[in-house]
Amino acid sequence: MIEEIEETVEPAQGQRLPTGAREPVIVADATCVPGRDGCHDALWGWSPPDLPADTPRKRRADRLLPRTGWPAVVYFAAIIGPLNLAPHLPERANLAVDGLAALAAAAWCVLNFWRCRQAHCVVTSTGWLALSVLAFAEAGLGRSLIGGDEQLVFLVVLAVAVGFEIVWRCARGTNAVTRAPSG
Repeated sequence: MIEEIEETVEPAQGQRLPTGAREPVIVADATCVPGRDGCHDALWGWSPPDLPADTPRKRRADRLLPRTGWPAVVYFAAIIGPLNLAPHLPERANLAVDGLAALAAAAWCVLNFWRCRQAHCVVTSTGWLALSVLAFAEAGLGRSLIGGDEQLVFLVVLAVAVGFEIVWRCARGTNAVTRAPSG
């Protein structure tokens, strides 16, 4: 769970606050300190810091989920490459590859949300998982039920997710899904 620690700063002994002044309050996000317990700024500072890796599952997920540098670029390419190849395949294979790419992208976002609660992952993981189920069902039927627009839906989910994260960040001051506004 996400915790916030509120600490009241007391004036030094013998000092008084000016009349009408309130004691300053420091609100700190107690989830992670970058550089400690496996915490880091993922995706070149775009992602919020990871939650503490306090279980073997979380440590394993952190090792499997590339979120920065060349490993992240390779993972993105492993999703984008098949999407570029899919239209050149027979219809069943095209839909199966679209479903596989959407499932791989959804899996990334589910793990990313679990580890660092990034706002757009709420939308992308749900949207791409639903798209993968649809695409696999269509592959079983041998035809598209949405006129072959699976890749367009993939991009629409991404655009809606980025829009959601922008709105979340403007409203809450952070791109991490938390209980209370930050800052």
